[in-house]
Amino acid sequence: MLETLRRIVQRVSTASDLQEAADIIVRRLREAMDVDMCAVFLTDKSSGHYVLTATDGLGQEIIGRVRLARGEGLVGFVGEQQEPLNISDAPGHPRYRLVPNTGEESFRAFLGVPIIHRSQVLGVLVVQRRAVALFTEDESSFLVTVAAQLAGVINHAAMDGSVRKLLDERTGNSQFLQGIPGAFGAVVGTITAVSPGATLESIPDRPIKNTEREAQMFRAAVAKVQEELRGGASQLTDELPREELALFDVYAMLAGSDSLIEGTLQRIEARNWAPAALRDTIAEHTAVFDQMEDPYLRARAEDVRAVGRHILFHLQDSAEEPREYPERSVLIGDEIGVAEIAAVPKDQLAGIVCMRGSALSHTAILARGLGVPAVMGLGEVSPAFLDGLEIAVDGYQGRVYIQPSESVRAEYLRLAAEEAALTEGLGELRDLSALTPDGVRVALHVNGGLLSDIPAALDTGAEGVGLYRTEFAFMTRDSFPGEDEQYRTYRKALMLFAPKPVSMRTLDVGGDKPLPYFAVEEANPFLGWRGIRVTLDHPEILLTQLRAMLRANAGLNNLRVLLPMVSK
Repeated sequence: MLETLRRIVQRVSTASDLQEAADIIVRRLREAMDVDMCAVFLTDKSSGHYVLTATDGLGQEIIGRVRLARGEGLVGFVGEQQEPLNISDAPGHPRYRLVPNTGEESFRAFLGVPIIHRSQVLGVLVVQRRAVALFTEDESSFLVTVAAQLAGVINHAAMDGSVRKLLDERTGNSQFLQGIPGAFGAVVGTITAVSPGATLESIPDRPIKNTEREAQMFRAAVAKVQEELRGGASQLTDELPREELALFDVYAMLAGSDSLIEGTLQRIEARNWAPAALRDTIAEHTAVFDQMEDPYLRARAEDVRAVGRHILFHLQDSAEEPREYPERSVLIGDEIGVAEIAAVPKDQLAGIVCMRGSALSHTAILARGLGVPAVMGLGEVSPAFLDGLEIAVDGYQGRVYIQPSESVRAEYLRLAAEEAALTEGLGELRDLSALTPDGVRVALHVNGGLLSDIPAALDTGAEGVGLYRTEFAFMTRDSFPGEDEQYRTYRKALMLFAPKPVSMRTLDVGGDKPLPYFAVEEANPFLGWRGIRVTLDHPEILLTQLRAMLRANAGLNNLRVLLPMVSK
């Protein structure tokens, strides 16, 4: 079911407008759930009616004509209650209302779930069968999950394609779009849309005769990409820590890897032109990463696709004139690679916003290294419609404000100025001892949980790590990490700070930090069965983690272990 859900969401995300998105939903859901009818009713905000927007199983001529008031019929009842309704025989329900000349009288079983986005009912998703029988619990859960996943997509799809018009109408509106925090900070700048450029998926097959010429073109494109990446690294040598700069080399090596080059050349030898040969090679590579369970490794599929797009760009010989960047440029795009970041003059890059990706992506890591705010996973808004508009980026809360109101703009300009002043002031204090007025020295340590946080912490002059949250490595996975994997993570953190002390907290889950693969259910999760109480009850988790920590500490001796919820 999860794979089915992923495919549906991905397909909806490519829709050009709201109507296409709704049509895709009903068609794919009817097939996936093996139902006789599927329908999407969307809320008309002006009247409050639920309007039939798309259906597979009813006549297309009634789309837009069927309108149900709040609380009217089973659809209105679902919207009113804001919870699923699963009944075996719809006509027998007291709120049932037959709409004449629609053909719905032949359907009996009914399952409807509300589509809710930020507490607002955007519509109702309905499936029906002719047989009199309840939908299973798994089917109900699946439809609820689909509605929850699609709520944001539908909300953005409603905006997509007419974003400029909506923004013009809402000048002064302080509504925001919610994403995922990628790098802390706040900025007001000008949107610079990163063109999606070449699209591998849209490349058709094309038979060729001169395979040697195609192979030469492909090699030249690879060489150009590698040249650009290494040039970008040299431009940012003074801006990025060594580990982040290594990403440019990784991309360059990936572009020139034997498997990528040989795989593409073999397909060229089979007489398919270079773009299509590259398309199939990239698809083969990304399929391997997409199937991995580890979230970090799975995210590397984005890197492979980014490299493929850059090679294809040069294959198509579609290079444009050098672009002029605004003084405070905020890059925004579906996926933003190291080459796009390096292309912006270092003094003009103010922020990064990605429609896709996570806090673990290389884009977020680079943003943190460069010290610019970043928001990831914003959703399906077309960046091209936003180019040149003003934007406020909140990297703390993962929010962006397009065309912010004067009050929002003033607040974020004030916050950015305060941050700049604070950073400058702290820089002057970096190498001074932390002494109280009566001469007591205080050690200043940092908090962290990701390896990418450490270079920035070292730059601030931190004297150690006061709290290293090991649960972050557990929360980004689909299962518990093994001892060797934990050892590698802890060893790297300890080495980067050695000989300064690092206090690593053993796994602290429960309350506001659940694990998707380890359920914690109780009446008082914040003070009850959590932290050390959980791991004492599961020694296989605690002992594995402690062994990994002790192994990582060998020869360094800067490890301190903190046990959560243990006091004197």
